[in-house]
Amino acid sequence: MQANVLYFFSSISLAKKFFLGYYYFMQIEGEIESIIFNNESNGYTVARLLHNNENTVIVGKFFKIACGEKVRLNGEFVTNQKFGEQFAFETFEIVYPTTVNGIKKFLGSGLIKGVGPVTAQNIVAKFGEDSLNVIEFQPDSLAKVSGISAKKAKVINEYFYNYKNVQNIIIFLSEYNISTNLALKIYTVYKAETIKKIQENPYALVEDIDGVGFITADNIANKFGISKDSEFRVRAGILYSLSQASEKNGHTFLPYDDLIRSLSKLLNLNQEKYENLFETVLQTLVLEKVVKNFFINKINIVMLSKFYFYEKSVADKLSLINISQTATEIDIAEDIKHFEEVNHINFHNEQINAIKTAINNGVCVITGGPGTGKTTIIKCILSILEAQGICTALLAPTGRASKRMSDATDKEASTIHRALAMDFATKRFAFNEKNFLPFDAIIVDEFSMVDVMLANHLLKALSRDCKIIMVGDKNQLPSVGAGNVLDDIIKSQTIKVANLTQIFRQEENSLIISNAHLINSGEMPEFDNKSNDFFFETKENLYDIKENIVNLITNRLPNFLNIPPSQIQVLAPLKNGVCGVETINKELQQKLNPPAFSKPEIVFGANIFRKGDKIMQTANNYNLEWVQQLSHNRVAEGVGIFNGDMGYISEIDRDTGEIYVNFEGNKQCVYPRTEISQLSLAYAITIHKSQGSEFDVVVIPSIAGPSMILNRNLIYTAVTRAKKMVVLVGEKRHLKTMINNKFILKRHTLLKEFLIKSNENAKILFE
Repeated sequence: MQANVLYFFSSISLAKKFFLGYYYFMQIEGEIESIIFNNESNGYTVARLLHNNENTVIVGKFFKIACGEKVRLNGEFVTNQKFGEQFAFETFEIVYPTTVNGIKKFLGSGLIKGVGPVTAQNIVAKFGEDSLNVIEFQPDSLAKVSGISAKKAKVINEYFYNYKNVQNIIIFLSEYNISTNLALKIYTVYKAETIKKIQENPYALVEDIDGVGFITADNIANKFGISKDSEFRVRAGILYSLSQASEKNGHTFLPYDDLIRSLSKLLNLNQEKYENLFETVLQTLVLEKVVKNFFINKINIVMLSKFYFYEKSVADKLSLINISQTATEIDIAEDIKHFEEVNHINFHNEQINAIKTAINNGVCVITGGPGTGKTTIIKCILSILEAQGICTALLAPTGRASKRMSDATDKEASTIHRALAMDFATKRFAFNEKNFLPFDAIIVDEFSMVDVMLANHLLKALSRDCKIIMVGDKNQLPSVGAGNVLDDIIKSQTIKVANLTQIFRQEENSLIISNAHLINSGEMPEFDNKSNDFFFETKENLYDIKENIVNLITNRLPNFLNIPPSQIQVLAPLKNGVCGVETINKELQQKLNPPAFSKPEIVFGANIFRKGDKIMQTANNYNLEWVQQLSHNRVAEGVGIFNGDMGYISEIDRDTGEIYVNFEGNKQCVYPRTEISQLSLAYAITIHKSQGSEFDVVVIPSIAGPSMILNRNLIYTAVTRAKKMVVLVGEKRHLKTMINNKFILKRHTLLKEFLIKSNENAKILFE
């Protein structure tokens, strides 16, 4: 590669399209005349290029760019609805200037610290066309220039060297289909050692850099000729297998035999031949404390150390709070009676027992299905605790769940993440083991959604004198994240559990609640003509099912109920297929929010995002800042948007690629293009993603599918998301199959075992 040319080829897919003839690929060359916009976080740039003696507007991504730089761009001319013709480039080459005027303009652009227009003029006056070589290779000579000291000459040399170094690194990584943003993230970690480190062991990227998976690292290693049975490769494979097990299936560990089988398949290495190598690398990871490997209940267990400490920490803290707060039972009969009189209700013995359990224990679980009075019980518990002067917080895993809790109790509730408060500087929770939350008791609703990592962060932030009451439905789907926290706590039998079975809340001619309990008992729901909230529409063909669902959302239900389509939610069992989330989303987007000349939109991968679209956040983002409009012109600011949060696109900036989103609760966020992958259309969402949410009306496809997914647990969760109406569309035989299917993929977790052991230790300690 010539010293004066940097080749940047960031899109392998573009090259494929070009060679396959699907893309009109062309090249233009010129000098950057002016920069209209540059987003430093993702490199997105709008600039004017002096090309063939004309100004051409160019749009695309640079790492750094300055006026005066000469570039060669590869892309196509496109017409922007608002700004007219532009050249959208996917790849570029930077050609350093060789003429005196070009060098002067380049150096004077401010790209290099310590060099402005005057200094640039002086350098070029002294060294002419050799100026850039002097800066890079003979920095001591710069001190001969007026206004440049030896110290300043060194600074100029370092900045110019770093600039070229970063560009070279980005170019190097782009050859392996690594984006500019990810390349910069890698450079931030490895600095000048980036290329050397990757050449030595590309698999280190899997451990060191968020966003680099095993497949990417393996492709790089393959091009370097690294052996398939390299210890580096086996190490990365073990870590990848354990990570995938937690991310995809919720496991916190894998049995040794399962891990070895998975590893052998991933690496395409014969298990019998290479098991000794696998074991050697595994034990190295154990010695480095990256992985834990031990026997429990005669099972050989392998787990990432972080999950070991999460589950151990949760078990230890729950046991500590539970045992340390054991005291004489408080008589609260009069308090309960007073609450009944004020609210004109009569509690069932089950409910009274749940209230007493919560008040008289440091830790307890209250579990029950819809209509069993969990919300009323929470209100009573809260009333008694406040009467005792106990400062209590109401928490939930999601924004929707916390809002529902607030509405039901007339008390402010918060998400767990918000209560723990993200520290902007450290990107850690402000409340932790060194800084406890200022509460004497917390009540956490929808606890089945809490994964082991979030449970760990929450419990670390509680003093041992803080009471914790966990409320949830044990029959709902487990958390999206790793762990099976609520189920493990109940099965450990170390924590007091109040189980609610009696149904109390059901309006006349309503079937939602009773049908949910029928489904949970393995029985088919009732479809009574007198019902005003539970319907089944029979359709056999998948395309007919899809069309019927779209018609229900866009026309029939809004007219029948006199509500907007936004209050109707499609909950689909599957993501793909004719009746899957992705297909239905595109159909509903076309009907409810069609393209218009005045309506900005942006294409991202296979998705089109348009102003006005209903969207969902699909991953926890602890760094995304938000502004919330409160009453009386007050504004709150914070950080963190979380998996399952829903909202609408309020604006799209097509020049910067930024999407403005207004989430529920009037939280407003700006998504740079680098974060857009975390958004999905939400006219239809998977049942898994609906956990912790409630919708006025839900529409559910009743279709065939994998038995590992379409089970009783799933349809029960879907039905219990509805407040006012459930409509199923499809075939009843598929609904019956789901209800009869009790299969639940067992999650490999250790919290139950850790709780039993921690409880024993805590008893010894306090006795």
